[in-house]
Amino acid sequence: MDTPGPSQEPGLLERLELASARVPFRYKVATVWVAIFIVLGFFGAAAKFDLGWIRDKIGFIAGGLQYTLLIALGGIVLAVVLATIGALARIGRHPIAYGIAGFYVSFFRGTPLIVQMFLIYLALPQIGRNLAVEYAWLPDGFNDALILDAAVAGTLALGLNYGAYLTEIFRAGVQSVAGGQGEAADALGMTYGQKMRRVVLPQAFRVIIPPTGNEFIAMLKDTALISFLGATVANAEIFRRSQLVGKADFKNLEAYLTAALLYWGLTILFSYFQSRLEARIGRGYDRAAFAKQLPPGHGAQTTAAARAEVGAVPPPRPPADPSRLDGRTEGPA
Repeated sequence: MDTPGPSQEPGLLERLELASARVPFRYKVATVWVAIFIVLGFFGAAAKFDLGWIRDKIGFIAGGLQYTLLIALGGIVLAVVLATIGALARIGRHPIAYGIAGFYVSFFRGTPLIVQMFLIYLALPQIGRNLAVEYAWLPDGFNDALILDAAVAGTLALGLNYGAYLTEIFRAGVQSVAGGQGEAADALGMTYGQKMRRVVLPQAFRVIIPPTGNEFIAMLKDTALISFLGATVANAEIFRRSQLVGKADFKNLEAYLTAALLYWGLTILFSYFQSRLEARIGRGYDRAAFAKQLPPGHGAQTTAAARAEVGAVPPPRPPADPSRLDGRTEGPA
């Protein structure tokens, strides 16, 4: 009778896989990030990265944070207003409103953002000058009214561009609400404005807010394009400031990397707030979150009540006497 041979020991690869299975996933990801930063630090040291220059200039570059946030906030407010009007026009059946909204969405989604910035910053003054020469009845100062500061022109361009994208997002969010909701509002005698304000839009916000937050984060980074308009130091945002000091000291690598880290920090911060807002808005639609809000023992009480109801079902009735089914009755013989 053959005896079984000794069991083969696992190889190096199998032992590594077993050891890796005992390490939590988040620790593995953290290790990868640490390794990436070590490699980047090695390349930075090899490129003679000037940390002292960054310590001296980071305050000046970070001073553009307030202008970056102001431009982004102004742009997103304008974009939301335009998107709300455009979405309602795209949903409705009014031909003029539908045509204007369709042209707006098509043009601003079909042309580059940087081109739109230059059109507003450089083309509007030319239009104003030509109109003032052609039509003398225009009020004085009409030409000067169309000469905009670089930050103002950039904010308008950002609002118009992102408003076109948000128009389609808002339209899809409104159309995601079940049609029966609107029919119920109509049955209650609500006007169109009341139906949208009280019934449709509150439910559409749950669908609209996540992509709107993503668009705002993207707009934060696109504020760097305003630097191509030649913004002055007085109202320069992050990238413009890093551009100025980097060229002045021939430290382009350090300046642009500092700007990149500041933009990255803003993205992480607003992504965190966006995730918290999404969790709060979707709380009523998340079954797991709703179950956590129930008092302890609620599920057990519900199960016990259901079982009691099942046990309280009356027993089935006994079968009827066959002799009574055809009307016959038993009598004395």
